[in-house]
Amino acid sequence: MNSLPTGLNFFALKGHDISRAANAASPAMKGTGFSPYNILHKTSRASAPEGMQILKPLIALTFFASLFAPTLPAQQAKPWEQIPIPKLHEFKPHQPIRIELKNGIVIFLQEDHELPFVSGSVLIPGGSREETPAKAGLVGLYGQAWRTSGTAKMDGDAMDDFLEARAAHIETGGDEDSTAVSWDSLKGDSDKVFSLAMDLLFHPKFSKEKLELAQQQEATGIVRRNDDESGIADRESAKLVYGVNSPYTMQPELASIGAVTISDLEAWHDRTVGDGKTGSGKLIIGIAGDFDPAAMEAKLRAAFENLPPVKPDPPRHDAFPGPTPGVYFINKEDVNQSDVEIVGIGIDRHNPDVPAVAVMNEILGGGFASRLFQKVRTELGLAYEVGGGISFAYDHPGPFRTVVLTKSTTTVDATKAALAEITGLNTRPFTEVELARAKDNLLTSFLFRYDTRDKVLAERERLEFYGYPADYLETYKAALEKVTVADLERVAKKYVHPDRLAILVVGNNPEIKPDLDTLDLGPIHPIDITIPGAPTENSPGGGANN
Repeated sequence: MNSLPTGLNFFALKGHDISRAANAASPAMKGTGFSPYNILHKTSRASAPEGMQILKPLIALTFFASLFAPTLPAQQAKPWEQIPIPKLHEFKPHQPIRIELKNGIVIFLQEDHELPFVSGSVLIPGGSREETPAKAGLVGLYGQAWRTSGTAKMDGDAMDDFLEARAAHIETGGDEDSTAVSWDSLKGDSDKVFSLAMDLLFHPKFSKEKLELAQQQEATGIVRRNDDESGIADRESAKLVYGVNSPYTMQPELASIGAVTISDLEAWHDRTVGDGKTGSGKLIIGIAGDFDPAAMEAKLRAAFENLPPVKPDPPRHDAFPGPTPGVYFINKEDVNQSDVEIVGIGIDRHNPDVPAVAVMNEILGGGFASRLFQKVRTELGLAYEVGGGISFAYDHPGPFRTVVLTKSTTTVDATKAALAEITGLNTRPFTEVELARAKDNLLTSFLFRYDTRDKVLAERERLEFYGYPADYLETYKAALEKVTVADLERVAKKYVHPDRLAILVVGNNPEIKPDLDTLDLGPIHPIDITIPGAPTENSPGGGANN
C-alpha cells in the first residue's frame, strides 16, 4: 500500500514513499483500479527515498529548450533574480474528524462540499508479507477476484453495469501489509453505492471463473516480468537488500499462483474481514466529500460498531541484514543501456534522524541541483537519469538506493562517478547553500502534497494504520526547518557506508566496455532470473525466460 512528506521522489513509487506532485506513488497495486493504496503506498520504483524523482518528460523538455536558447552575454542582467519570493503560508491542513468505536475500529470523516461527490475506503490489516511461499501471489489474486466475483445478491458483472450507469466505482486490492475496498459516486447515489460496498466487504461470493481469470492475468505478468529492464533491476536489487527469502521480496511464480483455490480466498477473507459478525482486525474507514457528518457517522456506526473488539497484531520479527557487498550482474542482450542500482539498508520513519536524512537525500539525489545530477549527468554526461538516497518505510527499514541509467559503453564510468558522490557525503563538506535549497524544496512540497482534503485524509489514514501520532505532519515539517549542516554531517557518518553497498548492473554484457571487472570491487556475481515453468523460445507458444 511501496510515505510522509518531503520533496521530489526519484522513484515513481512502488514503495512507501510519495512524489512531490501527488500522494500517489505505490504500489504496483495488485487490485482492480483505484484503491487506498494509490495514496497509501508506494510504490513505482520500489521503496523510493524521499526527495528524489527525476521527471523524464521535464528532463527532455529542459534539454531541448537548452539547445535552442540564445546565448546570454556574460554580464547580462538577471531581473528574475530580483523577484521577491513571498514566505510560505503557514502549514495547517484541514484535519478530518476522528471517531473511535467501542470495538477499536477507527472512522475518519472529511467533510467537503465543493463538489457533489462522496468517496470512501476501508483499510484492512494483513497483506502479502504474510503469505506462505507455496501460495505466493494469493493476496494479489484475492484483490482481483474479490471485486470481479461480486456478492450473492449481485455478481461482479452485474455490479459493473450498475456502477457504470451511475458513473460510480467500487474497487478492491491488496498489497504487502493490507487489503482494501474503496468506492466513490455522486452524492445522490452515495447511499446505494455504500450499501453495495458494504455487501461486498462483508459478504463476497468468490467465483471459480473469476479466480481463474485472475490467475491467467497474473501468469501473463509472470512470464513477461523479464521484458522490462527497470522492472528486473527493481525486483532483484530489493532481493539484495532484504534477501531472496524475505517476506518483502516474495515472488509469485506460476506454480504458487496455480495452487491458490477458492477456499484460500475465503479463508483469507474470514481471517482479515469476516462476515460482519466475525473478524477482529483494526479496520480504518475514511469518508470524504459532500455529506452530513451526523448522518454519515450514524450509518457507519450501524455497519461497524457491532463487530468484535479489535485484537492488536502480533509484533513482527523480520530480519534486515542488508546486502552482501559486491558487484552483481544480470545479462540482458536486447538493450543498449545499463540500469545500475547501488543499494544498502536504510532506516524506518520512527528513527529521529529522518528529517536530517531527508535533507541529505535531497542534496545527494533529489533533483536537478543535486550532487548526483550535477556531477554524473550535467558535468560528466554519463547518465540520462540519476538519483538516490536513503528510504524510510513506516514499519521496517527502507533501502539505501541510488539508480543510474546510462549507455552500455559508459556503465563503468557512470558507476564510479555515482559511488564517488556517495562517498563524498562523508568527505566533501555540506554547504549552507545546499542546505537552504534542499530545505526549501522539501518544505515547498507540502503545498502540493496536502493541497486537498482528500490528500490530508489519506495521510491521516496512513498514520493511523502505522501507529504514528496525529500531528506527525506538523512536527515533521518543524523538524525539517531545524536541520543544520552539523546534522547532515552527523547522519552522513552514521548511515552512509560505501563499503557496505552492493552494486547491481542489468545490461548488455558484450557492449559493456570496459568490463565490470575494472570497477576493482571483486568478482562479478551473476544472477539467474530464469522463470520456473515459463515457456522458452523453443517450446510450444514461444516466449523467453530472460
